Amino acid sequence: GLEESALATGVVFDEDDPADLKPRAPVVTIMGHVDHGKTSLLDTIRKTQVTAGEAGGITQHIAAYQVTRNDQTITFVDTPGHAAFTDMRERGANITDIIVLVVAADDGVKQQTADSIACARQAGVPLIVAINKCDLETADPTKVMTELTSYDVLTEEFGGDVLSSQISAKKGTNIDDLLDKIMLQAEIQDIKANPDRDAECIVVEANVEKGLGTVATTLVQKGTLRVGDVFVAGETHGKVRALLSTSNNDRMKEVGPSTPVRVVGFEGVPCAGDVLIVAKDEQTAREMAENRQRIAREKSSSSYQAGLMDSVAMTFGAVKESREMCVVVKADVQGSAEALTRALRDLKREDDQAIVTVKVLVSEAGEVSKSDIAIASVTPDTTVIAFNIPASFAAMEDSRVTGVPIEYYNIIYDAIESVESRMQEVLSPTPEGEYVGSAKVQEVFNIGGTGNIAGSRCTNGFLKKGANVRVMRGDKILIESRIKTLRNFKAETDSIEEGNECGIGLLDFEAFEPDDVIECYVE
Repeated sequence: GLEESALATGVVFDEDDPADLKPRAPVVTIMGHVDHGKTSLLDTIRKTQVTAGEAGGITQHIAAYQVTRNDQTITFVDTPGHAAFTDMRERGANITDIIVLVVAADDGVKQQTADSIACARQAGVPLIVAINKCDLETADPTKVMTELTSYDVLTEEFGGDVLSSQISAKKGTNIDDLLDKIMLQAEIQDIKANPDRDAECIVVEANVEKGLGTVATTLVQKGTLRVGDVFVAGETHGKVRALLSTSNNDRMKEVGPSTPVRVVGFEGVPCAGDVLIVAKDEQTAREMAENRQRIAREKSSSSYQAGLMDSVAMTFGAVKESREMCVVVKADVQGSAEALTRALRDLKREDDQAIVTVKVLVSEAGEVSKSDIAIASVTPDTTVIAFNIPASFAAMEDSRVTGVPIEYYNIIYDAIESVESRMQEVLSPTPEGEYVGSAKVQEVFNIGGTGNIAGSRCTNGFLKKGANVRVMRGDKILIESRIKTLRNFKAETDSIEEGNECGIGLLDFEAFEPDDVIECYVE
């Protein structure tokens, strides 16, 4: 029944009678490649300059707001535009009627542009192309439209039905034309909802604010949400204590379809993408939330079991060692924490011998605290990532004492790149010391009493007796060791320069083959 489906999935499947449907504002999401001007376009549209203080064009707050043009309203839902946010972006596509695809006139279609097109297609949402940066001398809108044809996006100029607009977000050029195209597209789609029913909303972002508790920016999709309504959202529930306008924080009594609003009154913190449904009474809401928590626990426990089986299989048949790199994620808002966590969990690096994945120990909104450092200090080599958020003084002091690093970021993929490079180090650790040179093995000699010696030529830098080395076979690291003996012809020597031949004996390693490379590191 309805209660069960809503309970299990957080989505209500009941259809409204077409006679009850009334026109509503179109909900628009702006997507495209990072740095193609998504945020500056959003800000030009709402005529405020948030962008200047933001780093690298990744939106820090995944918010929603409305604008009015010629007495018609358009709702914009802002989702961060990098591939790291695929998960949230897909949720964005599920709550949106129209996607504005921003493509830079001087740069053309990039991977994230293609991702956004695929995202729109999967969600069955029509695109409007906004060709941005048309004020630049290097702008070539025709080239952009030509490139889009290979993705089956045919603008009107190319005989298709996709609306497009040539704009400059920076200079404010042609923004009215883009808004008109959005209204035209909305008219074609005949966008409607039933306002006279219990509300069904989607959570766009949630965070904890002083004096208010949990505040969630939500978008009403159906019905009307009123102060006093009891609701369930994801694994939490609550009662609407206040509805605040997303534009000026004014208090509102009720909000209808397509309206973004900040909702106060949650018992816990919901996740971005959770569906908020009005329930008949508080007991029902609480039971629904508790039931969903139970379902989530069972799911994670069964995935834990599956993971256990995988590791058992790995132990008995298998080859590759699993290594985990642990991180603690703290962010200014829940939406950012989730998106970053999802991106990190999807990272994987592997070579012939091992697979490295990321384990997120903590993921939540709020400044870095003493308890975050305590959790991180229990697991060796754990890093705390602070996204758009400071650390408390106590946490910084504990970080200094325990050696747990806190890394601060305000661009999401800087954080991801840093983690990726550390994963690579976990995979192919570098010996202690500074790289000074390497030698290529030419033939292997067996000298009685000392075992195998690598007859080698020093190909660059120098080699030093007693230094740390690693032996490479192609891309594969065979071992890290130390130079035990170093001979120049028959005589023992302390070092060998580039271009000279030598015999190298290593500590605890003899399985040399011709063409192996011995890299030397001096502490």
